[in-house]
Amino acid sequence: MSGFFGTLAHETFLQHALIGGLLASLGCGVIGTYVVAKRISFVAGGVAHSVLGGMGIAYFLGASPLSGALVAALVAALIIGWVNLRLRQNEDTIIAALWAVGMAVGVLFISRTPGYNADLMSYLFGNILMVSRADLYVMAALDVVAILVVTLFSKQFLAVSFDQEFARVRGVRVEVFHLLLLCLVALTVVVLIQVVGLILVLALLTLPAAIAAQYLSRLVPIMALAIVLGMAFTCGGLALSYAPDLPAGATIILLAGVTYLFSLGARRLLPWHKTHRTRA
Repeated sequence: MSGFFGTLAHETFLQHALIGGLLASLGCGVIGTYVVAKRISFVAGGVAHSVLGGMGIAYFLGASPLSGALVAALVAALIIGWVNLRLRQNEDTIIAALWAVGMAVGVLFISRTPGYNADLMSYLFGNILMVSRADLYVMAALDVVAILVVTLFSKQFLAVSFDQEFARVRGVRVEVFHLLLLCLVALTVVVLIQVVGLILVLALLTLPAAIAAQYLSRLVPIMALAIVLGMAFTCGGLALSYAPDLPAGATIILLAGVTYLFSLGARRLLPWHKTHRTRA
């Protein structure tokens, strides 16, 4: 691990990777907390896997795969939210459909594009070591948008996440803020794709918040701890994967998963273990 920190001082690509991991941790800590509290992990997974279609189309047209991912993620989030709110249908079916169709469209367009693009494959499985300065700017901008919106409408998001009927009685526009929250999930998914790829994005989005929720009961402290945990996982995963030349994204997720399981088991053995619910 000492070799990693020694190389970090003078290698730009490692510095970009570390900064990218920290930026991703901000998004997964803030938005991931709502995902865990509202229990919409499956929604986030559906959005994440549907973006392959957008990336494939963008690559076929000669555009940036990341721009295609952003458009596809937002469209998928809005479709899922609209079906749930307007058609009063369960989200499971539409999520499964978007998941499958997005992946299929992506595969078809990639297959029709001449050559093989390693960069596009890195979006599937993650390659944090390939994060560029331009990618960092995009990630930072998406983080700023997400955090700003959450700050401005924190009370509305809280009401929508825990009691939609009460929120309606209090005059909150539930449909608007439900869709807005799903759009924030979509933005965060795009940020995390840069780090761990769309296949593993769900784990990094939910595990830090899930661990934090085991020990804290208020929303803001959970967000803060989830951010710290996300930073620890991304930095620790980078350091652990560097010397043996392991895939950084998979190492990050493995570290987060082991920590979650250990925390879950240890907490059940603690004498002061109590069941609690998250609140503002």
